[in-house]
Amino acid sequence: MTASIIDGKAFAANLKEKVAQKVHILKTEHGLTPGLAVVLVGEDPASQVYVRNKNKSTVAAGMNSFEYLMNDDVSEEELIKKVEELNADPAVHGILVQLPLPKHINEAAVIETIAPQKDVDGFHVINSGLLATGGKGMVPCTPLGCIMMLKDRLGSLSGLDAVVVGRSNIVGKPMAQLLLNESCTVTIAHSRTRNLPEVVGRADIVVAAVGVPELVKGAWIKEGAVVIDVGINRIEKEDGKTKLVGDVEFDKAAKRASAITPVPGGVGPMTIAVLLQNTVTAACRQMGIDEPV
Repeated sequence: MTASIIDGKAFAANLKEKVAQKVHILKTEHGLTPGLAVVLVGEDPASQVYVRNKNKSTVAAGMNSFEYLMNDDVSEEELIKKVEELNADPAVHGILVQLPLPKHINEAAVIETIAPQKDVDGFHVINSGLLATGGKGMVPCTPLGCIMMLKDRLGSLSGLDAVVVGRSNIVGKPMAQLLLNESCTVTIAHSRTRNLPEVVGRADIVVAAVGVPELVKGAWIKEGAVVIDVGINRIEKEDGKTKLVGDVEFDKAAKRASAITPVPGGVGPMTIAVLLQNTVTAACRQMGIDEPV
């Protein structure tokens, strides 16, 4: 068996197109232009590129994009004040504070300051609680993108055995909850899991989000399973150059799986596309408008 490749770039491009269509309807029928505010602290090059891409994608979808760049020595109090200003701004429907933040700033305190209805990253404890209890909150972008790709590939996920390798608040835990909400039987595995090959080997769906290069070996994958690789790791090759790899041993896993996401080009492109979708969802909920289909 050779796995079919789940093309995250194509999926994300299609989702962005749908978001742009929804924005057009909201503008023409309701006079509503969704707005996304991104706050970047410091000059981390990777974060700067990421924020630039978010800005381009937001504008391309027809939405308002607000960028706030703050020095890395900004006080926690000043950052929280900026978030509170954005909470009160009716033109801003989604707020994202780019992580990680400098060590002198309490990330949890900043995240908890964001109004839950504007928390398009889905990290606020209220949104986490709503997800865990089947409520209607904002869902973290990466896990939501993964579940979209899985449902597109498999249709109903009901009754399938799913293993999530990784237990982070950003990906692992919400991913497991989303799978549970789709009536999967879910196991969360991690670095302390005993018999990890055996646990992974029984899964119909494997989501790897642990941040360890090629931790999940191809031989562990059940024949016909669908593999979603969230990991992005830069490793050094024998010639001294570097390359990006995921948390799954791709070449060998692809010989056993029925479908698999590549790294790069799999889950990564979905994150910004889902962020745009979340902003539209947030804007509609705040204005009491049904989201266009």
